[in-house]
Formats: sequence, structure tokens, C-alpha cells
Amino acid sequence: MILAALAAATALTTAKAEVAKLTWMAGVWTGQSGGTTVQLTWLPPLDGAMAAVNQAAVPGKAVRVEFITITADDEGVAFTPVMAAAKLGVYRKQPGPDGEAVFENPQNAFPRRVIYRRCGADLCTRLEGEMNGKPTASEIHYIRLTP
Repeated sequence: MILAALAAATALTTAKAEVAKLTWMAGVWTGQSGGTTVQLTWLPPLDGAMAAVNQAAVPGKAVRVEFITITADDEGVAFTPVMAAAKLGVYRKQPGPDGEAVFENPQNAFPRRVIYRRCGADLCTRLEGEMNGKPTASEIHYIRLTP
């Protein structure tokens, strides 16, 4: 019992350190994708958690708003997007280099993978998965509005 509690505490400490490494994502970002303007605001890591809001505006349509959390738990690092009060599943951070964060949820067709990476001073995202049985990807290159 004590060993299990120590293992969980160690896993949580490791996961919090992984979230702390994502500080490069913090800031206010804007990008374009196929006529859609996207603004993304990430708060810096705080004790194993980050939060973001993503607003997407398409001319002539209502603005889409998504809330995202990245949290440390005893299973690792979880990426959880919520849109229109509907939780879109939990994505788990995969191992990778500094300056890149890959989150995966094998149960989702699209997006199955959500990827954030540094692009020089900018932030790039890529969504990967399948739509109608075909591999699909979507990318956005964000520039920083504020630090």
C-alpha cells in the first residue's frame, strides 16, 4: 500500500515537471486556416496545470469557443478540450523532444493527435486523424500577439 502511494506520488511529480516544460506555449497567439481566424491564449504552467481558450471565427458564422486544460495526474499528462460544454475526450502526452508536445487519443477518429511545436518564435499546431476513413491533417501557424 505504501509502495503504491509512493509510486503515484512519484508519477505525479514527474507529470508536473512535464507540464512545467510546456511554458513555451504560454501567451496570446493568432493564426489563419482556410478563411478561419483563430486566437489561442495559453496561461503559463502552475503546479502541474495549464489552461487555454481557443476562439475560431469564420465570416458569416458564430464564433466557436473551445476551452482546453493540460493537467498532471498519476497516469501522466492529460490534454482535455471542451467545446460547447461537451468534453472531447482525454488525450495523453506522448514522449518527445523539448519544444514539441504531442497528445494522443486512440479512441477518436479526428483529431486523434494534437501536436504543438515551436516554430522559431511562433507556435504551430497540427491535428491528425481520419475523416471518412481517410488520413486527414490540419495545421495552423500562430504568431504571438503578447508574451
